[in-house]
Amino acid sequence: MLKRYIAQIFALFFLIVAIPSVAQEESSMPNLAYFTLEPDLTTNFYTKGEQLGYIQVRIDIMVANPADLVLVEKHQPLIRDAVIEMLGEQTEETIKSLAGREDLRKRLVEQLNATLLPETGKTVIADLLFTKYLFQ
Repeated sequence: MLKRYIAQIFALFFLIVAIPSVAQEESSMPNLAYFTLEPDLTTNFYTKGEQLGYIQVRIDIMVANPADLVLVEKHQPLIRDAVIEMLGEQTEETIKSLAGREDLRKRLVEQLNATLLPETGKTVIADLLFTKYLFQ
């Protein structure tokens, strides 16, 4: 009977010790938040022929701090302008290839952070996702 109580005491002790470490791991996880640029962005891009190519994207912007959503919403016109400008400079090969799309996504994150830095004083955008990507 004494062994049973000792086993329960040890189990309780290990639970008490483990709970703070689990709570600390959860608090160190970033609180990500997303902002969707609406309406979708549509622009043209360079093609090899005389016909224009069109691209339509919907972008979700990921921020590491939910408080930064206010900054992204406030500067939404600046973000939209930078995205449309960068999309319009792309070639047909970049728009249509998967590798080009991924490279474009990474460059957009860098460009948008560089654009927003003078306005906000900090790096706001953690990542960017294309939730809609149509081209013709």
